Amino acid sequence: MTNPPRFGVWTSVHGTWASFHHPQDPFDASWERNKAYILRAEELGYDSTLVAQHTINVLGEELDQLEAWTACAGLAALTSKIEIIAAIKPSLYHPVPTAKMALGIEEISGGRFGINLVNAWYKPELLRAGMGFIDHDERYAYGSEWLRVFRSLVAGETTNFHGRYFEVEDYYLRPASRTRERPVIYAGGESPPARDLVADQVDTWFLNGQPQEDVKTLIDDVRTRPRGAGLAPLRFGLAAFVIARETEEEAQAELEYAWELNAKDAEERQSHEFTMYANADQKAQMWQTFRKNPHIGTNGGTAAGLVGSYDHVAEVIREWNELGIELFMLQFQPMEAEMERFAAEVMPRVQRQAAGVA
Repeated sequence: MTNPPRFGVWTSVHGTWASFHHPQDPFDASWERNKAYILRAEELGYDSTLVAQHTINVLGEELDQLEAWTACAGLAALTSKIEIIAAIKPSLYHPVPTAKMALGIEEISGGRFGINLVNAWYKPELLRAGMGFIDHDERYAYGSEWLRVFRSLVAGETTNFHGRYFEVEDYYLRPASRTRERPVIYAGGESPPARDLVADQVDTWFLNGQPQEDVKTLIDDVRTRPRGAGLAPLRFGLAAFVIARETEEEAQAELEYAWELNAKDAEERQSHEFTMYANADQKAQMWQTFRKNPHIGTNGGTAAGLVGSYDHVAEVIREWNELGIELFMLQFQPMEAEMERFAAEVMPRVQRQAAGVA
C-alpha cells in the first residue's frame, strides 16, 4: 500500500539547481543561504531535505560547493521536524567512520537522519585525489559490501565482515540510535546492478524524473528481484523540478523562459574546457535517461511532469502516488519564492485530494 505523498526539497549545495542567469536566483552555495532555506522549508511543512554529496562542484570547479555531512550535522541541530538525508559516495568514504558520523547525526536530530547511497559517477573527485575510479558494475559490488558493513553498524550490531573490499572484526558503535532501529537508507541508480542492490538492502529507492511509463517499468522490475531478509517492502521517491502557476499558459511561458536561460548556460559552458558530462562516467544509466528526456533542473527535473497549473501539478502528483511514489524531492527556481508558492498552492490541493475533498 502506498502512503500519502511527502514533499522534500534539495538543499542547494551546488548554488543553484537550474540556470546561472536567473535574475532572482543568484548563485549562492553558502551555509547561510541553505540554513535559512531549510529552516523555512520546515516551517512551510516540507517533510524532508536531500543534501547531495560532492567534494568538487560538478557545475564548475571554480564554484563554491557546500559540504554535505557537516551541513547535515548543522541542520540536525537547528531543525526539529524535517528529515535530513545525506548523500554518500562509498568510493570516497570508508563505511566504519561513516557509520559513526551517521549515528552522530541521528543522535543530534533525534532520529531524523538518513543516507542516500549514490555510487560515484564524477571522475575528477576520485582520479585527481589519487583514489582511482572503479568500473560501473564493480562499483555496485563495492557498494553492496559497503552497505552491508554500514547497515550492521548503524543498527548497533557487533559487526564481523570478511569480503573482497572490506575486513571488519568485532566492531560496534555506541551510542546506537535511541529512537528507532537505525537511520533510513535511500539509494539512487537505475542500472540492473543498482536494482539488485536496491532490492536487497535499501529502504527507499530514489528515481530520476522521467515519464511515468518508464518509472512503472523500473518499479515493476525491481519488485521482481529478491528482497533482503527482514526488510519492509521497498518504498519509492522521485526527483522533480516544479514549475506551477495559476494557469497552464503561465506555466508554459515560465518553462519557455527556463529553456532560454538554459541555452545561455549551455553556450557559456561550451566555451570552457570543463563540462560536467565530459567528466562523468557515461556508463551510468542516468545519462542515457537524461539524453532521452530533455529537462530543466538536475536528476530528470521537469521530465517528471510537474509543470502546469496548480490543479494540474496536484493531479500529476496524485498519479505518481498511485504508481507508488511517496517522497517527492523537489527543486525550484528561484528557489525560495517557488518553494513558498508550491507550499501555498499545490500542497493544499494534494492534501484535499488525499482527503477526498474536491
